[in-house]
Amino acid sequence: MSAEFDITQTLDVQGESCPMPVVKTRGAIDDLAAGEVLEVVATDSGSMSDIEGWASGTAGVELLAQEEDDGRYTHYVRKTE
Repeated sequence: MSAEFDITQTLDVQGESCPMPVVKTRGAIDDLAAGEVLEVVATDSGSMSDIEGWASGTAGVELLAQEEDDGRYTHYVRKTE
């Protein structure tokens, strides 16, 4: 599986558990310009619902896709404003 959009930055939060994947994603997204895409790579299965919930409740971000591959969870978040 691979994303079909240009990734601006990759954030590796493998080995981190809740709430750190969301906390670090929020910090990294703040450093991006509108339209840029952050790839977040996690090993916490809870990150699937946590990042989805954060993105849906946060203005200025859009969750583009999520993938799961053998215990590795990848999230693609676009900064929209």
